[in-house]
Amino acid sequence: MTDIQYDIVIIGGSLGGVSAALSAAKSAPQLQICLLEATGWLGGQYTAQGVTRPDENRYTDTVGSTLSYRMFKHNVRAFYRNNYKLSVTGAAQPQFDPGGPYPGFSMEPLVGHQVLLHELSTLSNVHVYLNTTVTAVEMNGDAISAISTTDTSNVASRFTGAYFLDATDLGDLLPLCGTEGADWVIGAESQADTGEPGAPTEAHPEWIQPITLPVAVEHRPVGEDHTIARPAEYDQLKAEQNYTIQDGYISKMFTAGKDMWSYRSIIAAANFADPRMRYDVTMLNMAANDYMAATIPTGDPVQDAAIVERAREASLGFVYWLQTECPRDENPAKLGYPELKHRTDLFNTPDGTAAQPYIREPRRIKAQKRIVQQEIGDGGPRAALFKDSCGIGDYGGMDVHGCTGNGCQQMFATALPFQIPLGALIPVRLTNLLPACKNIGTTHITNGVYRLHPAEWNIGEAAGALAALCINSSVTPASVPTTPDLLKQFQHTLLDAGVPLYWWTDVTTDMPEFKAVQLLGVNGYASGYEDMSFRPGALLSDPDKQALNSSTGAQLPWPSGSLTRGQAAQWLVQQLNL
Repeated sequence: MTDIQYDIVIIGGSLGGVSAALSAAKSAPQLQICLLEATGWLGGQYTAQGVTRPDENRYTDTVGSTLSYRMFKHNVRAFYRNNYKLSVTGAAQPQFDPGGPYPGFSMEPLVGHQVLLHELSTLSNVHVYLNTTVTAVEMNGDAISAISTTDTSNVASRFTGAYFLDATDLGDLLPLCGTEGADWVIGAESQADTGEPGAPTEAHPEWIQPITLPVAVEHRPVGEDHTIARPAEYDQLKAEQNYTIQDGYISKMFTAGKDMWSYRSIIAAANFADPRMRYDVTMLNMAANDYMAATIPTGDPVQDAAIVERAREASLGFVYWLQTECPRDENPAKLGYPELKHRTDLFNTPDGTAAQPYIREPRRIKAQKRIVQQEIGDGGPRAALFKDSCGIGDYGGMDVHGCTGNGCQQMFATALPFQIPLGALIPVRLTNLLPACKNIGTTHITNGVYRLHPAEWNIGEAAGALAALCINSSVTPASVPTTPDLLKQFQHTLLDAGVPLYWWTDVTTDMPEFKAVQLLGVNGYASGYEDMSFRPGALLSDPDKQALNSSTGAQLPWPSGSLTRGQAAQWLVQQLNL
């Protein structure tokens, strides 16, 4: 067995795993980082899992995500501009969206993988090992000392490092280095445990959200027939899955405002003047192909694999139902859209379903800070203030998908724009393991808002920066949120990288006031207006000064003359040494 030494070992090529590698490598160029992925894909839910039109909001491309996340999207857009001929419509979009009109964002799965792989390849201190599976973990007390792996050629290796980041979508490292209940949890906690109004009376560790195997279909001209072979268990799958086009606001296939097609559209032919992009393409990822009979992880890899394979059949059954039984928009008495062509090339899988199942809920670390429902859904306009924030996120609600096979209850609760507390990334016991994906210290309910693409990327970015800081400063992760100077250093590192720590709707990373206004917000000295704006260009008023004097507990020596609110923020941060 070959021994390979790195400073930081990242297990899992998920969205968070990639951002962790990028972050650690850029914040500490002298460190050596490796990224191990069990499959041939990078990008997780954004690519291999088929959620290639993410759930974002109107702030994602300006103030609601990290600079590196937006750079990834910029690189995807550049890929399409450089490799395809755009139409007048596509070229005119201020931010090109391959799958629809601006605003929005989508891409083909393999494009996202290729862009992420290229971003990592430009960093000389990052080494990517694809098709490399972790087989064992060696422990030294509460620390991981090494992990063993094998690749597709059955070559065994042993990786050592100072820090190990679990960026797998299921938290696969956790059962290899910790104990359920003591070091990690899964499923639903009880209301007595969390105090959450939406939690069940008793804990249900089996309540794990369903997986989905997205599949792409192309809209070909009426009259063509691309009906796939009827799945062997179609009748049973139809009964279990309750195939329907109805899902939330969706009730039609193509009728604007209530159509399934635009919901996950990834290619809009009108954006291209290229023979390779002649038809619209959408990704099927909705309630009808959330797999209902069972979910993963079960703790048994063989059983997990069987569940995934049947979930693939369930998605193919949905394709068949759409082609043969779905009521048509123009005449509900006429059934089926045989002109929908199942695209088998977008994932390079034999049946055209996603290369990996879309994972909503993983194992989660027992963290120093557990984020609960009442911290995210109460008050306003923002969720609870976390002064150890290492990022932000936003989604319309805490979205928990139901699964009939294990009894998991569907739920959708209000969620306000939130922060990511650093304490949620720090295990209670394990000293050199950090979560870098959806496996942070959330609950079954709050996972339903922290699992979205921009938040996962931010989590990975923070984890990578934290591991680098701990190595460079010879400190432990647990000491960072509780030591003011270390927390200050860490948050300054994130802000310098373009990671917002507090929700402002009008302060972008390119503004000179960005860092100062962020520091005022995260330290609790300013909250701005009800629309979460700071209004940095407005003149500082006497009531503004009084409010800041009150929040800081000092009679500040304000300079004479007029100041904008942004200039005042910069001056105040220096006065307070934030």
